[in-house]
Amino acid sequence: MKRFAVIGLGNFGFHAAKTLYEDGHEVVAIDIDKLTVQAIDNFCTEAVVLDANNKDSLLTLGLDNMHGVVVAVGTKISTSILICLYLQQIGVKNVIIKALDEDHGKILERLGATKIIHPERDMAIRVSRGLSRPNVLDFIPLTKDFDLIQIGPAKEFINKSLRDLNLKAKFDVYVIAIKQMNTGKSILVPSASYVIKKNDTLIMIGKSKHIRRVKNLGHLA
Repeated sequence: MKRFAVIGLGNFGFHAAKTLYEDGHEVVAIDIDKLTVQAIDNFCTEAVVLDANNKDSLLTLGLDNMHGVVVAVGTKISTSILICLYLQQIGVKNVIIKALDEDHGKILERLGATKIIHPERDMAIRVSRGLSRPNVLDFIPLTKDFDLIQIGPAKEFINKSLRDLNLKAKFDVYVIAIKQMNTGKSILVPSASYVIKKNDTLIMIGKSKHIRRVKNLGHLA
């Protein structure tokens, strides 16, 4: 189980917090609006009414001990820039933050944000590529109880073959493809003799509860 905080509970932030919580993690959901915070109370570990523009208030939350902080505040660029700066000063190592445009993203990157999210742009690219370059991942029908994930290998997976790992027997999950980050190639339905490398990305499918067990091992990517 990991610990996350989500600052800003608009549509993006609400669903980010809810999904992390449903995946079995501890989630502190933060917003300045009391009604917004009340709406997420059943979908997080702790819901907090707090002005994230106040550094002293942020310091009370122990954010430096979180595995990640998602910043999804609204339409004011200055607000997210200030929060990003405060999080860096507090010592948060993993800051995932929503940008409103490319220039905003560049500023946040300069301030030390770990990952910049452009929700509308990224979804537009994903949908368009799914139309123009469809692949197997776009056509796997998943029920509510199943997950399809891309994940870096756990440390104990590295330099072992899929046969040796025997993930079907141990975790009841299937590795349906592997992306080789060093070569840019993808291997669909890898053979049992394939040896996992440090920079591989594993594409797995399985029941949500079994996928969570694999994710909880800790991974490199």
